[in-house]
Amino acid sequence: MKHQILLLEDSFLNRELLCDWLEGEGYEVVVAEDLNTGLAAVRDHSPDLVLLDVQLGADDGLRFAKWMSNEPELQLVPVIAVTAQAMPADRERILESGCKACIAKPVDFVLLRTSLQRWLPSRDPVNLA
Repeated sequence: MKHQILLLEDSFLNRELLCDWLEGEGYEVVVAEDLNTGLAAVRDHSPDLVLLDVQLGADDGLRFAKWMSNEPELQLVPVIAVTAQAMPADRERILESGCKACIAKPVDFVLLRTSLQRWLPSRDPVNLA
């Protein structure tokens, strides 16, 4: 069984790029564009990990990370922030919200691969059928 990743990203181009890369890496991807669809998707699909855009249009994506960290059945699901907000103070705020890692945009796919391997349960999604 493949790892399932919830990609919560409001930019169509970023969603397409990340979704294509993740699927190429062997992950199953569930896509959400905003906080409401993200909340529904995390409840409906029980992802193994969430990739979270910090700025979701007018919404603050970190509200989603904080919500997850307060939900007993979701607090063990790792959240990795993907953001253009990459200053040290931003990174500190992101990690304090409950995110396990912070990847700056444009995405460094080597760093993203390393973060996914670190935070996902120890099975190799590339070799899964």
